Amino acid sequence: MTDQTIKEQKYDRQLRLWGDHGQEALENAHVCLINATASGTEILKNLVLPGIGAFTIVDGHKVSGEDVGNNFFLSNSSIGQNRAQAATELLQELNRDVSGNFVEENPDKLLDNDGEFFNRFSLVIGVQLPESTCLRLGTVLWEAGVPFLVCKTYGLIGYMRLVVKEHTVESHPDNALEDLRLDHPFSELKSHVESYDLDNMEKKNHSHTPWIIVVAKYLEKWCSEHNSQLPKNYKEKEAFRQLIREGTLKNENGTPEDEQNFEEAIKNVNTALNPTKVSSAVEDIFNAEQCENITSQSPSFWVMARGVRDFVRNEGNGNLPVRGTIPDMIADSDKFISLQNIYREKAMTDAAKVSKHVESFLQSVGKPPESISEQEIKLFCKNAAFLRVVRCRSLAEEYSVDTFTKDEITSCMDSPDSEMVLYLMLRSVDRFYQQHSRYPGVYNYQVEEDINKLKQCVNSLLQEYSLSVNVKDDYIYEFCRYGAAEPHTIAAFMGGSAAQEAIKIITHQFVPFNNTFIYNAMSQTSATFQL
Repeated sequence: MTDQTIKEQKYDRQLRLWGDHGQEALENAHVCLINATASGTEILKNLVLPGIGAFTIVDGHKVSGEDVGNNFFLSNSSIGQNRAQAATELLQELNRDVSGNFVEENPDKLLDNDGEFFNRFSLVIGVQLPESTCLRLGTVLWEAGVPFLVCKTYGLIGYMRLVVKEHTVESHPDNALEDLRLDHPFSELKSHVESYDLDNMEKKNHSHTPWIIVVAKYLEKWCSEHNSQLPKNYKEKEAFRQLIREGTLKNENGTPEDEQNFEEAIKNVNTALNPTKVSSAVEDIFNAEQCENITSQSPSFWVMARGVRDFVRNEGNGNLPVRGTIPDMIADSDKFISLQNIYREKAMTDAAKVSKHVESFLQSVGKPPESISEQEIKLFCKNAAFLRVVRCRSLAEEYSVDTFTKDEITSCMDSPDSEMVLYLMLRSVDRFYQQHSRYPGVYNYQVEEDINKLKQCVNSLLQEYSLSVNVKDDYIYEFCRYGAAEPHTIAAFMGGSAAQEAIKIITHQFVPFNNTFIYNAMSQTSATFQL
């Protein structure tokens, strides 16, 4: 058995999800984790198992008894050792394909001694970091264009913040509509449909004709009787379904035959009549400055987006490249394969035309045509309808009084128990840490005293940002009771959530959240905010 076959078997399920190109991106990635706490190691576990290329843990802490109590990747024998080293050794046992590294250092010291240390990574994940470190590191990574994922588990609360200037995505929507082009059939499809004569076809062939052909034939008939207009509203679509129904063969008694392909056609009328158009999100990409002004520094995404844009505006007559796939259906194998090939060949032809545009742009900026492969372009064309660009705000913008999203917070706080109150509380405990060099409630004998101190921090935060909202005392008491604990159950949940977002970022597939995620384990609810 070859190494490739072994790998395909090992990663079979995930390959079905994000394909060879997604797996390759994962295997070429190098992720940096800051702090191997329970949440941090849970995140890495969920990246090591699917085969991340390499990881580096940055952590200057020694393993304590508390660490061993909530972290499955540390043991009693690890106490007193460097936490980064101990966690790396155990995490590497999960997958021999993954390279694990560690740095026994505080991230602030690393920034002091080597300001570009973190710029080399595909993604940096900061866990349980003080606010000052987050802001400092966030600024460095923002300028370097490196995605930064901030994660925190605080008692029964989970928090994530994605910080990325621009992230391009070839997304995979959960319910992607088929790209059949029956409202605007291309010439090859028209000719293929015309080769069928349903009215003079023997029974066997009639009942094994692909439903796409059935719908296309009856659309021709409908349009000839309705001034070339397709069925639009519910009433017209019902009338169109009846037209198809009437086309079912009848037996000697005049009773309709059981033709499953015609039933399929009737069920798929809405799918078939899905209008062929470029979505507003994709139009926004076409109109973006990065798409208009291609330079030698332009990422491949923007060069290919420009190629697709020029195809749409020229050869495509306003339409994206054909995706090239059709759903499985009841049909004679030869008929189905012939129809499948019509779409597939059209997709290849469209992609070849896009390639010509891409090649032209690459040459115009002095880059070799082979710097973007034919396979990349074909895949890009196939996913052209699902292109997305995510732009987050920087941490500096979020924290600045001048650019703070006051309206967003105020509107969410119409409900005093909104997850937004948890965001305000997390900001307040960070403020407490800045003032007292510890988190509230970490020492039992100081809980009562810390309640008053934390309340002052909450009030000063609200005052600084001119927020006229009410934070109930219950939340202040609860956050003091947490004592900055990191329960493993919440850490495990956050580990899965953060790893999922990390994989989205690394593979450039699926749309990541933008930009703040809060999980409330008390109520089993979560929310996403743009802050």
